[in-house]
Amino acid sequence: MVNRNLIRSLEDDDILNELALLAPEEEAEQWLIEAFEAEQQEYAQGRIVDGRIVEINDEWALIDVGFKSEGTVSLNEWGPEEETPKVGDTVKVLIEEMEDELGRADDPYGMISLSKSKAEKIIEWEKIIETIGEGQVVTGTVIRKIKGGLLVDIGVNVFLPGSQVDIRRPGDIGDFIGRVIQAEVLKIDDTRRNIVISRRSLIENQREEDRAYLMKELEVNQVRKGIVKNIADFGAFVDLGGIDGLLHITDMAWERIGHPTEMVSIDQEIEVKVLHIDREKQKIALGMKQKDRNPWENIETKYPVDTTHKGEVVNVMSYGAFVKLEPGIEGLVHISEMSWTKRVNHPSELVEIGAEIDVKILGVDPEGQQLSLGMKQTQKNPWDEVINRYPEGSDVKGKVRNLTNYGAFIELEEGIDGLLHVSDMSWTRKIGHPSELLEKGQELDCRVLSVDEERRRIALGLKQLDNDPWDGDIPDKYQPGQLVKGAVTKITNFGVFIGLEDGLEGLLHISELSDDKIEDPETVVKVGDEIEVKVLRVDTDERKIGLSLKRVEWGEEQEKAAAAAEAAESGVPAQEGDLKGGLGSGEGPLFSAGGGE
Repeated sequence: MVNRNLIRSLEDDDILNELALLAPEEEAEQWLIEAFEAEQQEYAQGRIVDGRIVEINDEWALIDVGFKSEGTVSLNEWGPEEETPKVGDTVKVLIEEMEDELGRADDPYGMISLSKSKAEKIIEWEKIIETIGEGQVVTGTVIRKIKGGLLVDIGVNVFLPGSQVDIRRPGDIGDFIGRVIQAEVLKIDDTRRNIVISRRSLIENQREEDRAYLMKELEVNQVRKGIVKNIADFGAFVDLGGIDGLLHITDMAWERIGHPTEMVSIDQEIEVKVLHIDREKQKIALGMKQKDRNPWENIETKYPVDTTHKGEVVNVMSYGAFVKLEPGIEGLVHISEMSWTKRVNHPSELVEIGAEIDVKILGVDPEGQQLSLGMKQTQKNPWDEVINRYPEGSDVKGKVRNLTNYGAFIELEEGIDGLLHVSDMSWTRKIGHPSELLEKGQELDCRVLSVDEERRRIALGLKQLDNDPWDGDIPDKYQPGQLVKGAVTKITNFGVFIGLEDGLEGLLHISELSDDKIEDPETVVKVGDEIEVKVLRVDTDERKIGLSLKRVEWGEEQEKAAAAAEAAESGVPAQEGDLKGGLGSGEGPLFSAGGGE
């Protein structure tokens, strides 16, 4: 076998001389021919050549490309728009693979592997590559969506990455399928026959030129047309023709809107007014509502204070409700201005969005563009009639609505409460907390003590329904020197309180417990003990009764002696039958009608 590497390395004369040494001349020439053919076949592999169709059947065409064996091409490689191939036709084909010296097991004919379609693609590629370069603008049709981007036909299929489709990536790049676009060639890989293009860079370059021109001619208060390019919760970005401006949601309409999509949509052409230009940062603020007259102009003339109007509830908050009087004009009805009588925990108890209501103008702030509105002012104030319906001294019925440390609020009617103070609950009993006597929801009879229309307050009394026992019953029933029985209700450091009857207590001062000096009253009595005591003093002015335990067994002489001693100490002559004990030598409190300190 001839060493082909050796043959390739020598000139023709050298090859012949070498072969002459190895074999006879005829044999050497045959070897040389075979070597040349082999070299030609290896050289032809991967090339596009002209071939002639020598045979056709239902599946393929047999093509002669000038070598000792032919190749086949599937009839599917002829497109539906091409003429049907015929024997004798010449076609360009790509030599993909040559047979080896022993033939291929999968090819019974040992034929060459050819491709017509690949040859056409290579020819197209070579035509395209001769006419374009990186940075050049090309035009093509988007044919389909592939992983990572789009496939665009510019004569050959090229790749448009998704990030390069537009300045802001569209929601679905598939919307570009079928569109004819222009793009810039970013990269050409001749080895892989791959071209990457960018529509975004082309747009950015154009926008840069447009932006520079636009910034020169743009002025505040100009009205211009633009295209909505993007929408966010806070507003919309509008392309003015090279630069985007922000149309904030608060500048879209004079009236309240929930979202920018209520006013604009993507790709919509709108007219806007230039509000502010930051040329250094190239930021532009736009407005739509500023093209129209401000409805707040002359607001005080249109909506004077104390006038009543109809409006629509457009929003409900915990502190009140916003009411629209006309497009762009809203006011707040504070929760405190909703009802004269109802205790409103949340405005939704009285109003709902969309409801039409009557409101009165309470205040107008043209600069802050605010209206203060009232609902209750459109209705009659029930407090205007309170003094007529609840005159002082009249007896009324009510329900205990709330209890506090200082008294109870009694609901006389919805929204009209009166205060029953603890001091007006009992003539004789000291009430520490209203819950000792009352409970929520309890029906109660009371007497109106006073009415303050200006401060909207009604004072009620419970004890006033009965006569004051201190006006006659108690002084008549309890006389100095009288022995009475009672139970110990409370023990303090200065004495003991004795319950004489329901709600009536007297004070047994520590000095009146025993003839001996007592440091702690509990060494003598306990709470709940039933004891007999002597009445020393009844003070109707201060509603107090003084008692003594030690004097229960005293005789007349001891009483006189004690009275004389007390008189001498005080400098006031003693009168017969005068019992002044229970004062504790003038120290400490004596007692109270309610048994308190």
